[in-house]
Amino acid sequence: MAVKKGSLSINSENIFPIIKKWLYSDHDIFYRELVSNGCDAITKLKKLDMMGEYTIPDDMHFKIRVVVNPDEKTIKFIDNGIGMDAQEVEEYINQIAFSGAQDFLAKYKDKTNEDQIIGHFGLGFYSAFMVADRVAIDTLSWKDGAKAVHWESEGGTEYKMDDSEKDTIGTQITLYLNEDSYEFCNEYRAREILMKYCSFMPVEIYLENATAKPEYETIPVEEVKETDKVIERIMEEAKTEEKEKEDGTKETVEVSPAREMAKIEKRPVPLNDTTPLWTKHPNECTEEEYKEFYRKVFLDYKEPLFWIHLNMDYPFNLKGILYFPKINTEYDSIEGTIKLYNNQVFIADNIKEVIPEFLMLLKGVIDCPDLPLNVSRSALQNDGFVKKISEYITKKVADKLSGMCKTDRENYEKYWDDINPFIKFGCLKDEKFAEKMNDYIIFRNLDGKYITLPDALKENEEKHKNQVFYVTDENEQSQYIDMFKKEGIDAVILKHNIDAPFITHLEQKNEGVKFLRIDADLTDSFKDESKKENEEERKKAAESLTEVFRKALDNDKLEVKAEYLKNEGVASMITTSEESRRMQDMMKMYGMAGMDFGAPGETLVLNLNHPLVTYVMEHKDETDISMFCEQLYDLALLAHGSLTPERMSKFITRSNEVMMKLTK
Repeated sequence: MAVKKGSLSINSENIFPIIKKWLYSDHDIFYRELVSNGCDAITKLKKLDMMGEYTIPDDMHFKIRVVVNPDEKTIKFIDNGIGMDAQEVEEYINQIAFSGAQDFLAKYKDKTNEDQIIGHFGLGFYSAFMVADRVAIDTLSWKDGAKAVHWESEGGTEYKMDDSEKDTIGTQITLYLNEDSYEFCNEYRAREILMKYCSFMPVEIYLENATAKPEYETIPVEEVKETDKVIERIMEEAKTEEKEKEDGTKETVEVSPAREMAKIEKRPVPLNDTTPLWTKHPNECTEEEYKEFYRKVFLDYKEPLFWIHLNMDYPFNLKGILYFPKINTEYDSIEGTIKLYNNQVFIADNIKEVIPEFLMLLKGVIDCPDLPLNVSRSALQNDGFVKKISEYITKKVADKLSGMCKTDRENYEKYWDDINPFIKFGCLKDEKFAEKMNDYIIFRNLDGKYITLPDALKENEEKHKNQVFYVTDENEQSQYIDMFKKEGIDAVILKHNIDAPFITHLEQKNEGVKFLRIDADLTDSFKDESKKENEEERKKAAESLTEVFRKALDNDKLEVKAEYLKNEGVASMITTSEESRRMQDMMKMYGMAGMDFGAPGETLVLNLNHPLVTYVMEHKDETDISMFCEQLYDLALLAHGSLTPERMSKFITRSNEVMMKLTK
């Protein structure tokens, strides 16, 4: 067979149903697409004016009107932008995926740029057919002598074009909704969707309900300036009027300017903010504006701790604001929201390709017109450029935090309890972030002071080289904290769930360093040095007590240790092997709690310097011995943590019995 060459052909009758059904994952996104098209139409007209090819009338008020009609089941998208003539309708509407935005940029590539042009693929308009049985367009081009065009289609590949009665430049798109999509012409549903996707689009957007009586009378554009003058006059001048008193006499009273202003008709208010805070230079923004923006966007009325304003033009265009919210103490409940925008058009929340995973604990907005989006503008194309953006954001966050630690240490320490889970999570997830933050990780010690890891190691260097003791619960471990303080040994507070994997990370990054929980084992510092010579006696006592306690508690595997301790006020305590406890914590994390992977590593430590322990060794009454053994064991458990409900009930009953014996 001879070699044959040719071009692939696409059957529009086959591809169109795919575009309608599968191009967009969310059907409500047609609002975003059609409003975006309106924004582009207005942007193009403004650019033509800048290039001197068109003169915008002085009374022109650029806006996009979205008119819902629940009775007729229609939605209209009306803009006063560039409009189209018949030839352009043929090109941009009748040719699927022919981008009017790209065509415009190609024609004027030497005179304009694409910074504010939203559309790129020429497919957004067809999203209307996801929800409409019929779509109509009425449009009038900006060109002199252009005729208005009417176009409509009933959802297939057939259409009809005719003259239109439209007499103002711009475009009106009318959607005749299908039965499954009537919800979208509900005013409140429309408002919800527009606020989701269009809150910050660069052209004012107004929502109207064709069936509802407006709450205001629309003021014509030409009257707006005059109205402003009236308001200024009212605010500046004191108004008076005569008022009759109860006795029939009259008096002159001052009228509140607010009362006069109430008589002025209300104006419609756009749904969106066309110049969101992130588009401004950081020097132009006040602290209150940052906080107000946070409240408005995230509906969080707790003030953020601080924020980072991203403002970059080279090598890519990226702007945004990242807020550090006051987070909960439980790691599992931390949930942030990073909203991604493209030219002020909402794309999605928390896109992991752009936002590093650890930054998703924050709240904020990022706007990057250079993002390589897919054709539905709902996700990113796989691109090395995206990785560069992610790395830049990570660097800016690290720079902000390290800079605060160096120049504003007081506030850094003040915020540490709230931001440390985020920083530690970042160190675990991002090697470069960990390197940048290595010298700025701080710990709160037993005296409430904030110290670095080298400080913590130096504090205990003399007796416990390369060891860092830590506390996970200041209440449960209070007995051990008191012992440490008496011996002048320091420890750091690490009570967040993220701290378990984080200390493992620190041990791996700092060779030889070992973290030990404060109740991990007895150090020699707590032992009574004056009883050193009694080693044989101690060993015998330990063997005897082990046998007695195992029998009394009916536990042959119980580990018992007997020591002469300095603190004579402590009769018994529990220590836990660091390795065993970490293993148990890991099993809990992976849902394997309760499985038999060996002993938990708990040891009952008895103080041979305490009279109760001596009493147990010397007393012969087995009933009393059993009761005291259980009591000493439960007291140790109670100081170490908490008793089970069953053991607590027995402990209370037994405590009453012990006190009753004392009264006899």
